[in-house]
Amino acid sequence: MCTEECRAAAFRHKLLLLHMRPKQILRLWFSMFTLTLLLLFWFGVSITRDSSSPATQNSSLRGYSRVSLQRQTKFLDVHYSHCAVVSSSGQMLGTGAGDEIDRTGCVIRMNNAPTRGYEKDVGNRTTIRVVSHTSVPLLVENQRYYFKQSTDTIYVFWGPKRNMRQDGGGIIFNVLLKLAVKYPKLNMYVMTQDKIEYCDKVFQNETGKNRMKTGAFLSTGFFTMILAMDMCDRISVYGMIDDSYCSRANHSDAPYHYYEQKGFSECRMYTYHEFTQRGGHRFITEKAIYAKWATQHNIQFKHPAWKL
Repeated sequence: MCTEECRAAAFRHKLLLLHMRPKQILRLWFSMFTLTLLLLFWFGVSITRDSSSPATQNSSLRGYSRVSLQRQTKFLDVHYSHCAVVSSSGQMLGTGAGDEIDRTGCVIRMNNAPTRGYEKDVGNRTTIRVVSHTSVPLLVENQRYYFKQSTDTIYVFWGPKRNMRQDGGGIIFNVLLKLAVKYPKLNMYVMTQDKIEYCDKVFQNETGKNRMKTGAFLSTGFFTMILAMDMCDRISVYGMIDDSYCSRANHSDAPYHYYEQKGFSECRMYTYHEFTQRGGHRFITEKAIYAKWATQHNIQFKHPAWKL
């Protein structure tokens, strides 16, 4: 209900309009219309900026694309203050680090490394599992353990273009699509070819060597460290040896994998791959790169500890 003051103001406004010429009234309305448009434009821009905030995610994570039956493009969008990268090395045996690992916000494991039966040393939780194209069949063989019981795990798969192509000709990608049908709640992502090529460039920049020309393959550990630096503020790496470990006279002889204790020893496997002419992982070279990264990022190595 309008008060006496309100009615008086309205009356004065009417008198003002009556004494104004038509051109003056037109200019007034035009000015008000222009001002209204400017306000609407500003308001629209503000809404657009707010609604587009998800697009401001870490651009590095746009190298990880969701496996979707609808072929919808969706990128990995996660961030953690502290991540534990758990090596598959036999160095993990006897560490008793399981509880410490499980207390970390994000726990990253590689390939088909299990936790069942090794919880005391490696923990039980798996937030993200980075998987090579060559390890996909191993996970499929035990899919009840890896997929049906691990619906809260994010899987990141990597592989060469011939196996990961999405035009129907990628053998491994086709397997992932079948898994997506069978387990619709699975969170599966694949590294884009652009991201893999980026990792190749990182390796060349760090070593001065072209990976393909030297006959080397990047390891799952290399891709895992890149991912961890993309999404984690702080990284604790468990069970990874440094680049000079195997050359020290007093080094312990651990199995290559903690879950395959009758296989090759870790140092024997590393030495073979480092110096083979074709098709080898440069494990020792990669460890030297990690040591350099640790001086530039918040990375700590445990069991064994590194002297940086």
